Amino acid sequence: MIEVRQGHRLAVRRRGDGGVPLLLIHGFPCTSRIWSHNLIPLAEAGFDVVAPDLRGYGDSDFAPDDFYDLNAFNTDLTGLFDKLGWERPVVAGHDLGAMIAVDLANRHPDRVDRLVILDDSMPDLVETFAAAGIPPSRPKPAVYDYHRLQGHHADALVAELATPEQRRRYVAEFYGHRMWCPPDAFDEEDLAFLTEPYADSARLRAAFADYEVVMGTRPLSAPEMLDRPVRQRALVLIGADQVTLGDHVEQRCALAFPEAVGPFWVKGAGHFMPWERPETVNRAIRSFCGDLLVA
Repeated sequence: MIEVRQGHRLAVRRRGDGGVPLLLIHGFPCTSRIWSHNLIPLAEAGFDVVAPDLRGYGDSDFAPDDFYDLNAFNTDLTGLFDKLGWERPVVAGHDLGAMIAVDLANRHPDRVDRLVILDDSMPDLVETFAAAGIPPSRPKPAVYDYHRLQGHHADALVAELATPEQRRRYVAEFYGHRMWCPPDAFDEEDLAFLTEPYADSARLRAAFADYEVVMGTRPLSAPEMLDRPVRQRALVLIGADQVTLGDHVEQRCALAFPEAVGPFWVKGAGHFMPWERPETVNRAIRSFCGDLLVA
């Protein structure tokens, strides 16, 4: 545990102290456990790898101010940088973690060297996309019913999931029939490990807060910084086998990440590339940051 603000702590997994600073940010329905196959190989490649549990997730403290928006997460993470003595780390993010990384790069550009985005998350440049002739994204399919439930009926949903087993089974659905990844990408042992933190009802409720932010039912601590392109160098990897993909990804990416390498499509991978294709992710990060590793 590292105290990032007075009395407020984040749980972290760390390997490779003394290497090139590399932050790995998880999303939902994950915790820092999703990076289990990346920590040691990236440390051996020369990185100082830190994977925190976000506020309210895993073993970290709950939000002391009840905020779970991008600014709140990044207030914690910049505090973590200060505690670690990091000036400008490489920041890799997945799912919610990718949006946190984008916000961090725009909110604190002097604190981020470069980004690694492991899905199709990007700034929402509505006017820029429209001017380029890119139509709005298509409506979400029925598999996105959880958006409505978690964003508008979080308390009722948690009450309905009344036992640890029910809560873990609900979270396991995102690794299974909700089609975020190929069938059988996760076995029972994987699911037992990844869903264990969500057996706690308070942890599951905290995770729903991000959806309340997206749906406008929870206040923000500060406006989100997602309305401008990311100026740092970025590597974008996207698993091809998932239903979470938006439309016109290449065109959007070119405008949202003008210094991007990619997007590169990873066949046989869904939404959870750090776990599904860790060797690909590790090699890509190592290659993208090769100039830092030899400096």
